[in-house]
Amino acid sequence: MEFVLSLLVLAAAVAVIAAPLRRGRAPDPAPDAEIAALEAPKEAKYREIRDAELDFRTDKLSGADYRALDRALRAEAIELLRQLDAAREAATKEGSCA
Repeated sequence: MEFVLSLLVLAAAVAVIAAPLRRGRAPDPAPDAEIAALEAPKEAKYREIRDAELDFRTDKLSGADYRALDRALRAEAIELLRQLDAAREAATKEGSCA
């Protein structure tokens, strides 16, 4: 009885682990190089914004300096987001044409 139960547990584990291999892989669109190239700078810009906020809260930046820096960083982030949206839209159009 114990042996049969062990075999059932082993069979279930193998089935769960092998499930992705049994499924036919759908053509997973490879991430567009342009999108990937824009994601890293976007995240870096977000970190810069958070760092500036922390510097302001810890009195490392004056209010005027913080506002100027924040305005510039957010403008750069918005531009990156626009570029990222355009790249995603282009990738979507390419995918629908195929």
